[in-house]
Amino acid sequence: MVFAVEEINHSKTLLPGVKLGYHISDSCGPPLWALRAALSLVGGDSTSCNSAEPPDYSTEGIKERTGDRLVPLIIGGASTVEGQILSRILGPLSVPLISYLASCPCLNDRLQYPNFFRTIPSDIYQARAIAQLAIRFNWTWIGAVIANNDYGHVAIKVFQEETQGARVCLAFVETLDRENIVSDARRAALTIQASAARVILMFTWYTDVKELFMQLAKINVTDRQFLASEAWSTSGDLLQNVVTSKVASGVVGVAIRSSAMPGFENYLRNLNPIHHPDDEFLKEFWQAKFGCAPEATNLFSYSPSSFKSVTLTQMYGKGHPLNISASSPAKGSLQKASLPPCSGTESLEGVEHPFTDTSQLRVTYNVYLAVYAAAHALHRLLSCPDGDSSPRNNSSTCSYLKHFAPIELLQHLNNVNFTTPQGEMFYFQGADIPAKYDLVNWQKTLEGSQKLVLIGRVDGLDLHLNESAIQWSTGSNQVPISVCSKSCPPGTREANRKGEPLCCFDCIPCAAGEISNKTGSLHCERCPLEFWSNVERTACIPRQLDFLSFNEILGITLTTAAVFGTIVTTAVFMVFLCYRQTPMVRANNSELSFLLLLSLKLCFLCSLVFIGRPSVWSCRLQQAAFGISFVLCVSCLQVKTIVVLAAFRSARPGAEALIRWFGPGQQRGSVCLLTCIQIIICAIWLSLSPPVPQRDLGFQGSKVTLECAMASVVGFSLVLGYIGLLACTCLLLAFLARKLPDNFNEAKLITFSMLIFCAVWVAFVPAYVSSSGKYTVAVEIFAILASSYGLLFCIFAPKCFIILLRPEKNNKKHIMAR
Repeated sequence: MVFAVEEINHSKTLLPGVKLGYHISDSCGPPLWALRAALSLVGGDSTSCNSAEPPDYSTEGIKERTGDRLVPLIIGGASTVEGQILSRILGPLSVPLISYLASCPCLNDRLQYPNFFRTIPSDIYQARAIAQLAIRFNWTWIGAVIANNDYGHVAIKVFQEETQGARVCLAFVETLDRENIVSDARRAALTIQASAARVILMFTWYTDVKELFMQLAKINVTDRQFLASEAWSTSGDLLQNVVTSKVASGVVGVAIRSSAMPGFENYLRNLNPIHHPDDEFLKEFWQAKFGCAPEATNLFSYSPSSFKSVTLTQMYGKGHPLNISASSPAKGSLQKASLPPCSGTESLEGVEHPFTDTSQLRVTYNVYLAVYAAAHALHRLLSCPDGDSSPRNNSSTCSYLKHFAPIELLQHLNNVNFTTPQGEMFYFQGADIPAKYDLVNWQKTLEGSQKLVLIGRVDGLDLHLNESAIQWSTGSNQVPISVCSKSCPPGTREANRKGEPLCCFDCIPCAAGEISNKTGSLHCERCPLEFWSNVERTACIPRQLDFLSFNEILGITLTTAAVFGTIVTTAVFMVFLCYRQTPMVRANNSELSFLLLLSLKLCFLCSLVFIGRPSVWSCRLQQAAFGISFVLCVSCLQVKTIVVLAAFRSARPGAEALIRWFGPGQQRGSVCLLTCIQIIICAIWLSLSPPVPQRDLGFQGSKVTLECAMASVVGFSLVLGYIGLLACTCLLLAFLARKLPDNFNEAKLITFSMLIFCAVWVAFVPAYVSSSGKYTVAVEIFAILASSYGLLFCIFAPKCFIILLRPEKNNKKHIMAR
């Protein structure tokens, strides 16, 4: 802070003609002592840590100074509690408070803390940055150890909110209380040891982390990857600790951004108590470092009022950026009597000490920014209106110092916007500044110690990371794995386990027709209608065309049955042709018998049209051939039955003319008429709405059935209905003629054949409706073959048996016998 003030006082552009003053007071640790120090600074009083009197919180001293040119601005409040207390008390007085270390998001509330500013980002941003790291490296099962206060609880809440959509779960959350740090650290260490989480997030102070690492070392837990918050990621005490190096190698953390301040190292090395007799901190440091006592001087001879300027007041707390002990002289100073006087030649040039190490300026840089922010706000406040500046003083400030109130400085601080000497844009967003962090990694050196390595940065919500530069806890560049369940491979999906977090799941194979083509899929995607999943369920492949072909077993079986039926029918036809003059053939109306055999042969052959790849003409020919062939067959049977009935009825007196109406011409005409009706039905059906080849995409499977789709169900129903009408009529007539007196009554054979025929086709309807794909065609072929075989064997088998095996019965006497 002193360096920044002196740098500003020497600047020709910032506050020209104005010199800044400062006063440093020790906050002594407890927040109430910090408040007492702040009030004394604002009121112009002094205090010390070893004062036995209680702090006086009267604001009278402040009121008495409002008319003076001492307008205070406090740089301090190193903790959230201090920041809250100071801001609440100083808020009504409009005294600006700039903190360099209080990072709680709660301080963003401008209604409660209107005078609060800070040069460190809110903890929200570092929690978001660590959440992005977890998502980036696919760590879905993370343990957390946090401080049992706002710092820890707010950070872990933000972390969970940021990772909610990325399925990152917390395996456990352990809290550490500083009052019970040993027992809490031991409990947290045992939890870490028992957990499957290999990545541990820690939002707590470095002293608490040190105790936890000691407990982990006792139980030999050395294989965890730790994610560090800015509170301990750059702790030199932890980096150089031997126990820590065994437990926490490869730590990755978020750190307060570091920036160089040109001239600061030379400034530190040129410090000497001789030149700064009023600097108590430097005097104590000199005594500790060189073991001598500087010349006795009046350490408190300095007074801010000696400057004819506005006074900036800073309060330093524990762990201030320069790492100088801020204890009071009565408690912390060395006894002068036991130390020899210094020679005056002592110097910090060439001295290696944390005090002179400017390689990692983090909190220090925050203080530097705070001073510059205050100076620029004051510069804006002191700037003259247009035309009001002194012509002989080439400056932007007025030639006179205005009297102003603290609230005026506070208003200008809200709108401050400038470029730092390092070239960075600086401005406040409410109480905050734009979030900027460094990403650091603890890496082992060749000597076995650990060093801090910069591996990236955080700029707002953007994460810039050099992954190849990271040395993980494994000692290599291999990213640690920390998951509750391993990612599901392609072809499977994640299924949550009941009662467990989302990160714990089982891998379930995708169902048929569904795929997942990437690792860790939450759902399986259904393939398009014309595609189906492969065996691995990782890709959709085109569904194969499926139809009843001649090459498959079912097609070969049905083809064989149809060909065999055709051969048997042909054989029967040849037998009847050879024995056409015998009584057995002539007695059963040989002309209709030959026509019946021809129609049966057509029935067997028409079934072959149903087998093979459907085409436009095959679809039309199938149903037409089937309908006409069976109508021809049933018509022959019906006419034969009518002839039998007419023959026996004509034997009665007065019925001789009946047989004349059923002569050969009438029989042929009846068959043609009945068949023509079916031909007309088929012609109308096929001309208006014929069956067409169509892919059946509704069937879920790896194959697409190519079938003849019935565009008109009415047409198909009429064809079947007409066949059924003829079959039922024939069955009724045959049933009436079954007991006519004759040794060989063909009506009995027709009755049995039509019973089989009707039974087959009645069973066909539900089987046809319930079948799908090529099996629909197979059901229809089976019905055709079954009914054809039933007619063939029931009607012609007994006749062939007599003709071939019982020729002695093939005579008119036997046939006409009653």
